[in-house]
Parts: sequence; structure tokens; C-alpha cells
Amino acid sequence: MPPRLPFTRRQCLGLGATLLAPTWAQAQSANYPERPVKLMVGYPAGGAVDVVARTVGQALTGPLGQSVVVENKPGAGSNIAIKSVIDSPADGYTLMVAANALAANMSLYQPAPFDAERDLAPIGLIGRVPVVLAVNPASGFSSLAQLITAAKSKPHSVQYATPGNGSTPHLAVELFERAAGLQLTHVPYRGGGPAITDVIGGQLPLVAVNALEALPHQKSGRLRVIAVLSARRSPIFPDVPTIAESGFPGFEASVWYGLLAPAATPKPIISRLHTELQKALASKDVRDKLAAVGGEVTPGSSEDFARLIRSEHQRYEKAIRSGNITPD
Repeated sequence: MPPRLPFTRRQCLGLGATLLAPTWAQAQSANYPERPVKLMVGYPAGGAVDVVARTVGQALTGPLGQSVVVENKPGAGSNIAIKSVIDSPADGYTLMVAANALAANMSLYQPAPFDAERDLAPIGLIGRVPVVLAVNPASGFSSLAQLITAAKSKPHSVQYATPGNGSTPHLAVELFERAAGLQLTHVPYRGGGPAITDVIGGQLPLVAVNALEALPHQKSGRLRVIAVLSARRSPIFPDVPTIAESGFPGFEASVWYGLLAPAATPKPIISRLHTELQKALASKDVRDKLAAVGGEVTPGSSEDFARLIRSEHQRYEKAIRSGNITPD
């Protein structure tokens, strides 16, 4: 055996830091949180993601004993906000409420702006809001069946509006086209509002948007919702059939929302946040507020949320590649 060499001063310091690291992380976790928590949203204030974030943030404020402050940082399909969270200290004080773009943007933008599985730690899924198909009442389409018949009899003849290339409603319709064997013509807009305005005005017959955006126009009679793309019927559109029950069993394409942190956030902090999130989602107040915007609370483990992100990434990647979809 060779003689045992003494440690250098640098080696001793390095070993000491390694041994002390778990102790520091444990102390940090035990005292968490000691100051307000920032909740990033990659979309403007007032939208569906913002409403969900503010509802959850308010519900977490009491149990955490600190304010949970929502910060809106829109841009680049939410990539700006996602990157800011990834680059933040992994201490539990910068979190994010993200939606489907988290899974889609890794394929939509090239080179990939981030790797969600590597760069972020899922805390838990919050809920889902269905994408809906809505028509101008004068369009001649009073049902999904009529729309499908028209689209199959003359491919590309039916135009549909969405909030933009690569948006969740756009990708949802791409998935529906593949399931139904249809060829529609996509007309992207910069946001759901302009898309809805042109369909109400008769420039296009059909729009795909989230349920929250369609609700007031369905109530006023300016739009008719003919299908929801969620697995189950929407509580705010109880009489509107799903795609699945309209002849395409198993089809589902919802907008989902979840809570995440930077990847290296200590596990005790992730566990604490997950526990408090589950309690919040079980409360009647949170359930009622999300139901009011068409949402369905979907509690589950952090691992369940991680699997959803992975499966959605794979599904969107196929749709983006086959449709040659690029961002606006």
C-alpha cells in the first residue's frame, strides 16, 4: 500500500464545505420562509394564468406566514419568465406558475431555450381549464359534427383563429386534426382577444381559445361554443360535449397550470410547498375561484406533475414537427 499523503489546506476546506452543506441547507429549510415569496407569471395581468397564480398565491400566504407576491413578466411565449426563474437562487423565494408553454417551447423554439426536466423542480399541478371551439352563430356550424363534415368534404376550406402560432389552443387543434383526419386552415392572431373579435365580426367562422376567454361571449350570444377539448365536460359549459364523447374516445387537450421552483431548491422546501399547495387546492375558496374561470382543481404529487410535463413535451414535439409550426 502506498503511504497515505496528508490533506492539503484546500482539500481540508473543500471537505469541510461538503460536510457543512447539508447542515446549511437543513437550517435554511427549517426557517423557510423568512421573507416574501415571489411568484412569477409569464403572461400579462388579468389573463387566466395570472388569475390562477393570484388565487394560489393568496391561499399560500397564510400558511407560509409570508406574502406571496405575483410578478408578471410576459414575453417570448413565457420564456423570459421561465428563464428568470431558472436563473434565480434555488432557495424557495422565486417560484413560478407555468402553463403548457413550458412543455411546448422546448420544441417550438430552436435551439431549445431551456430543459424543463433539468432546470426546474415541479412542486405540483394546480388545475386545468379546457380549450374550447367556438363559432360565430351565423357560421352555419351548430355542432362539431357539422364542422367535421364540412372540413372533410373540402380540406382547408374551414379557417380557424387562435391566439398565435404555437399557442396552447393552436396545438390543441393540431392534435384534434390528427385525431379526426381533418385539414383546417390556421389563422394566427396576437392574442385571444383579437382572434375572438374577428370571429364575432364574421371574418372567420371558428376560434380556439381557453374557456375563460370564450365565456362572456357565449353568455352574450356572440359566440356559440360547440366543443370542449378537456377529458370531461366543463362546469361553465355543462351542455357542450367534449371531443372525446363526440366520436374520439380518449382525446384530451386542456390548458394546465402548475407550480415550479429552480431545480436545485432543497427538497424539504419543495416538500413544504407541495404540502401547502395540496391544502390550498382542497379549500372551497380556491376551488370556487378556479371554477368561476372554468378551471378544475387537479391535486397530485410532484412526480405526477413531472410525468405530465414529460408526456406533454413528447406530444407537442410530434405536433410541432409534423405541422412545421414556428413561433410568431
